[in-house]
Amino acid sequence: MADDRFYPPKGFAALEPEFADYKRSRVVVLPVPYDSTTSGWGGARDGPAAIIEASENMELYDIGIGREPYCLGIHTLPEVAVHSGSPEAMIERVEGIVGELADDGKFVVMLGGEHSISVGAARAFAKRTPGLSVLAFDANADLRDSYLDSPYNHACTLRRALEFAPVVQVGLRSATREEHDFIRERGLAFYSPDDYRNAGRAEVVAQLGESVYITIDLDAFDPSVVAAVGTPEPGGLLWNDVCGLLEAVAAEKRIVGFDVTELAPALGPKANAQLAAKLAYRLIGLAVRE
Repeated sequence: MADDRFYPPKGFAALEPEFADYKRSRVVVLPVPYDSTTSGWGGARDGPAAIIEASENMELYDIGIGREPYCLGIHTLPEVAVHSGSPEAMIERVEGIVGELADDGKFVVMLGGEHSISVGAARAFAKRTPGLSVLAFDANADLRDSYLDSPYNHACTLRRALEFAPVVQVGLRSATREEHDFIRERGLAFYSPDDYRNAGRAEVVAQLGESVYITIDLDAFDPSVVAAVGTPEPGGLLWNDVCGLLEAVAAEKRIVGFDVTELAPALGPKANAQLAAKLAYRLIGLAVRE
């Protein structure tokens, strides 16, 4: 009975069926409403739904890049059910799903949820992409080997990622002494916002391999830009800082997939979900070649 008197089914960017069909779509949005290891303010489990809802208000022509990414086809999957067994089990579930989608030829956009789930997605691509590197936008080092009795806590995300890929982080401005020492001892490419601005985009891009997975913890942004996160830190990145680097990476590297995590919509204005939706949409347009 559904016709143009009815709103389309809920999905990223509220696309017409011809642009949201799974078989036709080159891009698949994977919502993962998980925040069981959150150590700051909670609520990231509500992030995927908020981002998808906000995306329905976007103009489908992105004036910033002069493209209409929706023409690639963007299919939105149902939310991934939470595995209550352990954080590791949840990460394995994510890895399995992302791997299946990648094997089916889809470009995967994962919406979190907390940052721990990024380990599963990035690991799925690392197993399929020799020489993969990870570009992480994050305010926190996330280099603890274990936190709150789990090596898969969201505070351990980049430590786990380093086990299967080199990591370049941009936006760093919070770390324990042990994490700071670990960065220095290993010579890791971790940039504070000022370091990034002083070094320039080209230096950051040069640290990456030819194939890149991008993980975006939204607390990389300054709280004046994105306040709706569980662990906000002052002195963060601005919209043009992030988008400028994404454009530079897309111009020189192959982006295999990405995620946007840690939006806790109840902790900030609705504009924060709108930014997250626009960011995901723009990165689709930059990363996926027509």
